[in-house]
Amino acid sequence: MRLLPVCSTLFAILLSAPAPAEVPATPCCRTLGEVRTNIDRIDDEILRLMAERSRYVAQAGRFKTSAATVRDEARIRQILTRIREKAATQGVSPDVAEATFRAMVEGFTAEEARQKRR
Repeated sequence: MRLLPVCSTLFAILLSAPAPAEVPATPCCRTLGEVRTNIDRIDDEILRLMAERSRYVAQAGRFKTSAATVRDEARIRQILTRIREKAATQGVSPDVAEATFRAMVEGFTAEEARQKRR
């Protein structure tokens, strides 16, 4: 697999945005279809960033010796603590941010363990 150079990561984009006072107002949509179009656009960008994150997870696997070494509880706690702190400054519910990132970390961890068992 060819790894692409990184311009940004999901964390960089989601977590380096300006504080809520500086965040530009989201344009008001005139229809539900317009709302959904914007949500789909954002979802596509999140998916692109998840693919980039996946390539880094694959690289991390090179440094781990077995499937048993894939899960790093201290690192997971570090990620979730940082996400909760950053979420509040971004105007996102820390509970929603944690649940989202927890699901993502669990999914990537499971995939990394499957790859390592091969």
